[in-house]
Amino acid sequence: MTVPGAAPPNVPRSALADTLLQRLTRVYTAAADPARAGSMRAYMKDVAPFLGIPTPARRTLSRTVLAGTPRPDEADCTAIALRCWALPGREYQYFAVDYLRRHVDRCSSGFLPVARHLVTAVPWWDTVDLLAAHVVGRLVAADPKLTADMDAWITDRDLWLVRTALLHQLPRKEHTDTDRLFTYCLLQSGHPDFFVRKAIGWALREYAKTDPEAVRAFLARERGRFAPLTVREALKNIGA
Repeated sequence: MTVPGAAPPNVPRSALADTLLQRLTRVYTAAADPARAGSMRAYMKDVAPFLGIPTPARRTLSRTVLAGTPRPDEADCTAIALRCWALPGREYQYFAVDYLRRHVDRCSSGFLPVARHLVTAVPWWDTVDLLAAHVVGRLVAADPKLTADMDAWITDRDLWLVRTALLHQLPRKEHTDTDRLFTYCLLQSGHPDFFVRKAIGWALREYAKTDPEAVRAFLARERGRFAPLTVREALKNIGA
């Protein structure tokens, strides 16, 4: 479904996106706090400009923006997400992530290339992790053929695609494909980047809530292949 180096997806026409983006930019701009924006941007390592709207206030404003609007179709979701991603202000991207989490069931497997673009454009953990667990993961769960894409992402050169593949099963609990989870962890056990090493530990720690013995047994066999950070994260709640 995805093509390495593919051009950004086209933004489809959407009357709903027109309405929401007009409301959103008006409401968020009016609530912007430049003094707060600087500290928010610094906290997120200067990945993007911020408007300076804290999360509780942003979500209240978003409810105002969404009031009375109909449920979207896939074209609406695509247009809203891509147009939010093009705006200067990280809060617009947070709005898009929240919107997709709410409406991803309206999207088919054909939405995965859009999700891939969102993961790799202006990437940082604040958007990538939610997209991985609650958008990409739900698309894959709905269409198991997309596991082939995850098998490709786990060895991609883009660390955020790797992190997404590692985390896409995060909420699945007893429905986790354990063999795939452990295989992905081993494939990237030597990755040099903190965000990948941390994601491996997080994925294992989350699955340990469902099957702690499986995680203990896996690490008993393979512990030497993982960074200490990864092992600490994985065993945080279950011990050695």
